[in-house]
Amino acid sequence: MLFLCTANSARSQLAEAILRDRAGDDITACSAGTDPASVHPLAIEVLEEVGICTSGLRSTDVDEVLADGPVALTIAVCAAASEKCPVVAGGQVRAWPFDDPAACQGDEETRREAFRTIRDQISTKIESWLAAGMP
Repeated sequence: MLFLCTANSARSQLAEAILRDRAGDDITACSAGTDPASVHPLAIEVLEEVGICTSGLRSTDVDEVLADGPVALTIAVCAAASEKCPVVAGGQVRAWPFDDPAACQGDEETRREAFRTIRDQISTKIESWLAAGMP
């Protein structure tokens, strides 16, 4: 399963790490971006502060993921990526739009809190999705 957003730096990284943490080996999760940038340091920080492993997280272009074949389920975690999903995904597509914490303005603590908020929203969504038996 693929979590897709524009930059693959925050929301999709959070979702990938949280799903791996919650589902273990039951689900293979990855993330990618339509225009990838580097993983945001605050994404790493807020995952680690709740004990979620961040090893192996890296920004990936969606074309690299799709080169291995179609993905059964793509979840777009931002509106911009959702618009491109039907073109690139090849499988089932869901939209779980979340605000971009990287767009938050303010001091370091304000920005960190924005990342925590989105982390917690994504975590709640994933836990509900898993409890409902997925897709």
